[in-house]
Amino acid sequence: MAMLETTVTKLLHGEALDENYELCDFTLADQNEACVAKGVTPIGPSDYVPVTKSTVTYIVLVVLVNSEDEVLMMQEAKSTCAGQWYLPAGRVEPGENLHDAVKRECLEETGLEMELITLLSVEAASKAWFRFIFTGNVIGGCLKTPAQADSESLQAKWIKNISEVTLRSNDIIPLIECGRAFHNAAKKNKIRNDWHHNLLPVIKPHKKLLLRLLICARQKTRQEIFGADVALHKPHGVLSIEHCGQPEGSNDGLCLSLLVTFQKTLEDVFPIGKYSWMAISTECAKLIALRTIRNMTVPLKVIC
Repeated sequence: MAMLETTVTKLLHGEALDENYELCDFTLADQNEACVAKGVTPIGPSDYVPVTKSTVTYIVLVVLVNSEDEVLMMQEAKSTCAGQWYLPAGRVEPGENLHDAVKRECLEETGLEMELITLLSVEAASKAWFRFIFTGNVIGGCLKTPAQADSESLQAKWIKNISEVTLRSNDIIPLIECGRAFHNAAKKNKIRNDWHHNLLPVIKPHKKLLLRLLICARQKTRQEIFGADVALHKPHGVLSIEHCGQPEGSNDGLCLSLLVTFQKTLEDVFPIGKYSWMAISTECAKLIALRTIRNMTVPLKVIC
């Protein structure tokens, strides 16, 4: 039990685990085989390898809020959306980690240097597309003016009312609301009780795209991973992210750790018999229970 609880505690603290992709128990080949058995088109080639900006796309975006509750925004220079406004964002380059990528994008598009505080959310879509939404604080630089316009952006501004500008896309509205809520909670010293602890990606190399699940259920169960009839369950959010990006082209994978709880005891669930439940102490269970409360994990949004 001690080793298990050490592992669980590391995940709850957002730390990397001493594991590698060879421990993956449901490989892409396994998933494709299961799809074929159900008459469903396989999700991708079994020998898929993530390569940044080729076979996998990582986007970073940052929501920065100042003491006046204004949001840092940039005016697009790209011909397809020139003059429209958006949050600082862009693609991670080959050989970059997520930390460096978001700082670079912020500097290029707004002229400001920043330090990271935490992830606000993670988004995922088909074709191996991921977007990581950060927040932080400005620590230097000069706000980009129209005289400094280049291919990255036309200018940057702190904007109070985003309805007064033309947005490139409304998808950033809930992100701005989330960023403002986080910073307002911080000003009121409510972060400890109302939000997850500050969580940033851990620099750890991965060659594949991995999803690690911490699956929890109430006692009276002897649970494995489940067959077709799965009891009502809830994915709460991300506990940790591991990514490196170096050396370029060989470690472009990542690992997301996700907390999932079942809302029932599992005598009514039919397991496939491959995994086993393991009991944890009351103290460890309480730590997990705290993370099931709203805003206590980093939300994962899957875009269909």
